[in-house]
Amino acid sequence: MISNIRRFIASESAAGVVLAIAASVALVVSNSSLAPVYERFIQMRVELRFADDWLVLSKPWLLWVNDLWMVVFFFLVGLEVKREVLAGELASLKQASLPAVAAIGGMVLPALIYVGMNHADPVALRGWAIPTATDIAFALGILMLLGSRVPPSLKIFLTAVAIIDDLGAIVVIALFYTEGLSGAMLAAAAAGAAVLFVLNRSRVSSIGPYVIVGLVVWVCVLKSGIHATLAGVVTAMAIPLRDRHGGSPLETAEHALHPWVAFAVLPMFAFANAGVSLQGVSMGTLLQGIPLGIALGLVLGKAFGVFGGSWLLMRFAGASLPTGASERQFFGVCVLCGIGFTMSLFIGGLAFAGRGAPYELQVKLGVLGGSLIAGVLGSALLVISGPGR
Repeated sequence: MISNIRRFIASESAAGVVLAIAASVALVVSNSSLAPVYERFIQMRVELRFADDWLVLSKPWLLWVNDLWMVVFFFLVGLEVKREVLAGELASLKQASLPAVAAIGGMVLPALIYVGMNHADPVALRGWAIPTATDIAFALGILMLLGSRVPPSLKIFLTAVAIIDDLGAIVVIALFYTEGLSGAMLAAAAAGAAVLFVLNRSRVSSIGPYVIVGLVVWVCVLKSGIHATLAGVVTAMAIPLRDRHGGSPLETAEHALHPWVAFAVLPMFAFANAGVSLQGVSMGTLLQGIPLGIALGLVLGKAFGVFGGSWLLMRFAGASLPTGASERQFFGVCVLCGIGFTMSLFIGGLAFAGRGAPYELQVKLGVLGGSLIAGVLGSALLVISGPGR
């Protein structure tokens, strides 16, 4: 189990570096003479037709990335959550209590800060969930760059917090960013989910049938009004942890998929979504309610929400700091939880879909600025904290 965790952390860390490169390239290109080329690329229309035009899917490349490529990411998240709950760091109440309470605090306080900054604007309030997310790849990438300064227990703690964060984001998307439901498509998606359940109960260990049914569920969910990425989570939950011979189809799928998500899906998402033109951006733009609420939520809300939730559990329920970590190091990792990036940009796209470029600009400025500040502050705190206990 420990070796699995170490492999996971190492791969996430490398992914963080690639993500940073992809986001940086998008920022540079979108503020250069190549900006029109970048815009044409992300708006390039891609069309799929099935069964003599019985089903036609036509979307800009940006939406294909967000609606289909990110399904693969959510499928992997679902696999990771299921594994951790059944046989990992979240398998017992004692193991799960500290990161679970920390993650809840790290979702509630950022949302409250954002709402406080935007309570008078009903449109802006749609973005309340944007600063509640943690980007595990970026955050773990920074921890790995700091090397032995950070105890392994803190890396495991951060991984668990981020996984619970992702689970919270899945619930938020399902409950708050779903509009115009189609009853027929929901019924078809439910039927597909029932087939996945039957495959699981029949102990089918091959991943192929789950993927085929999962694609059908994805189309139904896409047409139902619920965000299509949730189909990835539903499919992941059906993958068996163990087969009849003691093998693990879930871990096999997770290990096979992780490099593709880390080095293809997420970098493409970052490249397609992080490009923002800074032309005409002023201090007034940065101080508007949406970007300021997002940035403060990520920097202050995440740090004090994660630390505060943990402190309450340690103070009143007998929990303890992760092994070998000092309080300063622990707070530094809590600050790093404010690196929202991937999931924050994703939720921001859902929150203000169809609202126009000004809202898109404000979301990106808030997410990128807040994540950058949280990354720099968290790194500085860990550097000056010295060795752990």
